[in-house]
Amino acid sequence: MNDEALLRYSRQIMLEAIDIEGQERLLASRALVVGAGGLGSPVALYLAAAGVGHLILADADEVELSNLQRQIAHGMADLGRNKAESARRAALALNPGCDIQVMQEHLDDERLNRVVAGVDLVLDCTDRFSSRYAINAACQRAGVPLVSGAAIRFSGQLAVFDPHDPVSPCYACLYPPEEGGDEELRCAESGVVAPLVGLIGCFQALEAVKLLSGAGTPHHGLSTFDGLSGQWRHFQVPRDPACPVCAER
Repeated sequence: MNDEALLRYSRQIMLEAIDIEGQERLLASRALVVGAGGLGSPVALYLAAAGVGHLILADADEVELSNLQRQIAHGMADLGRNKAESARRAALALNPGCDIQVMQEHLDDERLNRVVAGVDLVLDCTDRFSSRYAINAACQRAGVPLVSGAAIRFSGQLAVFDPHDPVSPCYACLYPPEEGGDEELRCAESGVVAPLVGLIGCFQALEAVKLLSGAGTPHHGLSTFDGLSGQWRHFQVPRDPACPVCAER
């Protein structure tokens, strides 16, 4: 790191759990963020600001006026612009030294598998079961940790699925594929309070920084947040020995 980088990341470097070695690991790391909306906005901004050296932002959608209530990486000038490109511009405005690649597409299985195999961490910031299942399966195949977030109405959830941990479940253990489907609640149909997606996205970014830098202990199990009461609940989620995705891990 040069003097400018030492100054930029000084507040993290002074943390014993990160230090110079952890910051250098962040700078050398590669992370894929799938979804550049409500969750992906704070994730992209904080990971770039924290010094994650290489980010891939994937989103095929364009910025709409109704997004601006909660998707803080975008502004009025971004209306009609691809969300991944808009988030890239916002992240580079914070840290021009971050290498950010944009994928303006819905990733099919083959493309997703190839991209996931080339990163150190994946953050699922999508809002569809079909996308979450595909991302989870790709992470399990590649042995790449997955940080998953979700938010709807006043309710949020956070989970980390780490194939390197022999007791860690995967997303399909938590939500068996035969029970899922795209009939689930989505913000477009059910609404969401603006700060909630920021809160969950920030926790996703925090877990990513911990995993990539080696600081602390990764989140275990499933945590849910009730925005109306301000309360977190934590659930231990065991691996499903019959899981169709990770049973042979």
